[in-house]
Amino acid sequence: MGLSDAGGDSSLTKRYWALPFLSVLATSPEVDTRLGRRHKTVPELAGQLVAVVRRWFPAVPIKLIGDGAYSGLTLGLTCAKYHVTLIAPLRQDACLCAPAPVRQPGQNGRPCIKGKRFPKLSQVLADPQTVWQRSNITWYDGSTQVVEWCSGAALWYRAGQPPLPIRWVITRDPAGQRPVRTYFSTDQDQTGLSIVLDFIKRWSIEVTFEESRAHLGIETQRQWSDQAIERSTPCLLGLYSLVTLLGQALHPSGTLAFQPTAWYRKQQATFGDVLATVRRALWGNFSYSTSDHDPNLLLIPRADLSRLAYAVCSSF
Repeated sequence: MGLSDAGGDSSLTKRYWALPFLSVLATSPEVDTRLGRRHKTVPELAGQLVAVVRRWFPAVPIKLIGDGAYSGLTLGLTCAKYHVTLIAPLRQDACLCAPAPVRQPGQNGRPCIKGKRFPKLSQVLADPQTVWQRSNITWYDGSTQVVEWCSGAALWYRAGQPPLPIRWVITRDPAGQRPVRTYFSTDQDQTGLSIVLDFIKRWSIEVTFEESRAHLGIETQRQWSDQAIERSTPCLLGLYSLVTLLGQALHPSGTLAFQPTAWYRKQQATFGDVLATVRRALWGNFSYSTSDHDPNLLLIPRADLSRLAYAVCSSF
């Protein structure tokens, strides 16, 4: 997204922004035991949210990108049921198999649900015969990095559950400075490189959490009632999205003035800059004229008022 304001340095916000729109309270097993209810894990809660969002948007393509907590076969099967693409890390020792062989006419016994087992991803990584592709990608910090990757399609299988069709991808750093990463997507038609690029987008949610803590007071609330706890965080997360959308509506041209920093060279606007812009708009841009004939007639000089407004709107 891009935002803009007059005066000062300005820049496009070139990164992806994660805007919260739905949240659910994830309680610990101890809390659920004390309350006498069944504990729901993060993958179970995520599966319920997937069903809700799919009901809201029955025809919209949806991708769920998560960290290791979302790397579960059960959640993958739930996403496949609702035609949602799940992208998450994959264990290198996951059981990956070929598709089930075609059943022959007159063949007895139960039909096979999977075929021959493939080598583990750790074995693929160590195999000198593995063919690697090299690509330049935009990394988490916006820099361009070189990665080598290989990919393939398989069925992810675990005893007692249906096999899940996935595309797996292994990435490694040619310079050996970054650790090897393995991911999967429930969309077998997706390329390995696009899976890596999609997973990098997940970092934007970490930025949202950090900026919500810094500017909106997430995780600093002190309530003593369950209802207050359940209301506060969703409201603050919703405020994050509302402020961002208001900033976009105020400045649709694509650039936003940002406050420079002393400890690094800031090159693009952040949520704090958007918050300052929205504050100034809501407070009427501090244009309090006392005369119809002389708009510069104020109790204090306009330049001083502008500097004061800038300081107030940018305070966190």
